[in-house]
Amino acid sequence: MSEDELTRKLKILKEKNVNKILALRGDIPKFSYEKGDFDHASDLIRSIKEKGDFYVMAAAYPEGHIDSPNLVEDIKNLRKKVDAGCDSLVTQLFFDNEDFYRFRDMCDLAGIDVPIQAGIMPVINKKQIEKMISLNGIKLPKKFLKIMKRYEDDKIAMRDCGIAYAVDQIVDLISSGVEGIHLYTMNNPYIAEKIHESIKNLIKL
Repeated sequence: MSEDELTRKLKILKEKNVNKILALRGDIPKFSYEKGDFDHASDLIRSIKEKGDFYVMAAAYPEGHIDSPNLVEDIKNLRKKVDAGCDSLVTQLFFDNEDFYRFRDMCDLAGIDVPIQAGIMPVINKKQIEKMISLNGIKLPKKFLKIMKRYEDDKIAMRDCGIAYAVDQIVDLISSGVEGIHLYTMNNPYIAEKIHESIKNLIKL
């Protein structure tokens, strides 16, 4: 994306009263002759903040970005997003809350003081999780692997177990003072309804 294209898109968003943006660099095509003006998400965030009064969110990775050499370097990059003007962070999905808590502590040490929303995705089938592992390099805890092994061939049972596992994660996160939950429902209203029903008395909308 070019600076001019970004300016045009932001103008359209303002006209439609959209003031919150999740700024992602996106995947870089392996073979592309077209060069954009934003090599990093921090560059995009900075430009958005300079062009208007937008609330900008950015992505964070509790287990580290798949292209990053380690979590320490990834958090250094995350700090650049915050310094560029990012207002809050939304994490990639994770299945072990301890990974999130460790990541949150490291962010505190790095001086990252914006709110961090925990990204939770209920896994409803084996194919879905295999794709996530391939794309993002996430780890699966033993507890989750046991569920997969027992119920992966039972579509309804796997769906219900995936929802129950996500609810368990969310309850623990809320109890530990998480600043927000970002639910990846993959456009499945049934999942959203079931999770909301389970936690509605724990949250304030």
